[in-house]
Amino acid sequence: MAIKRKVILITDGDEYARRAVELAAMEVGGRCISLSHGNPSHLSGPDAVRLIKKAANDPVLVMFDDSGLVGEGPGETCMRYVASHSDIEVLGIIAVASKTRHEEWTRVDVCIDRDGNLTPNGVDKFGAIEFETGIIAGDTVYCIDQLNAPIVIGIGDIGKMAKKDDYRIGSPITLLAVQIILERSGFIGVGKKENHPDSPEGFGS
Repeated sequence: MAIKRKVILITDGDEYARRAVELAAMEVGGRCISLSHGNPSHLSGPDAVRLIKKAANDPVLVMFDDSGLVGEGPGETCMRYVASHSDIEVLGIIAVASKTRHEEWTRVDVCIDRDGNLTPNGVDKFGAIEFETGIIAGDTVYCIDQLNAPIVIGIGDIGKMAKKDDYRIGSPITLLAVQIILERSGFIGVGKKENHPDSPEGFGS
């Protein structure tokens, strides 16, 4: 019986997100599927699973992005495939806020504002706390409620948030979201840094 790969799903995929997610993966001793970045996502579900299985170690961080498309776009189609695959264990989802014209939203268990504070309220793309509780609006969140993830954490626009998640300062909000998911899941070796061999093409640290 195949061992399930431990995966964190992230609903953003632009260049800022790629840098932040690669950094977070390195900090927790995991892997980022760098080829999953794109705006919108261009990987198919089977291709994403193939790359996840090739990753050197867990946790594996994977990006998905619909680029504002209405309903379930390519990023969410890929995310649904990955989340439902028999060889994948989803540890949690990081739901990223955006200024969507279509007001797509999802329920979240907790949000992190741009100052690193946990809040039951939603946050906007800048990481500012909103009035509504337990939901977040974004362009790649349409199907999250149907995925039955153990935990969904809402944050602002990855790598940005008024420069408070900039990769040059360590993308602290993205990293905190990843760490909370790992802690909640009981993942062994949380925060452990390791020296990894050079990774195959398409993988970040």
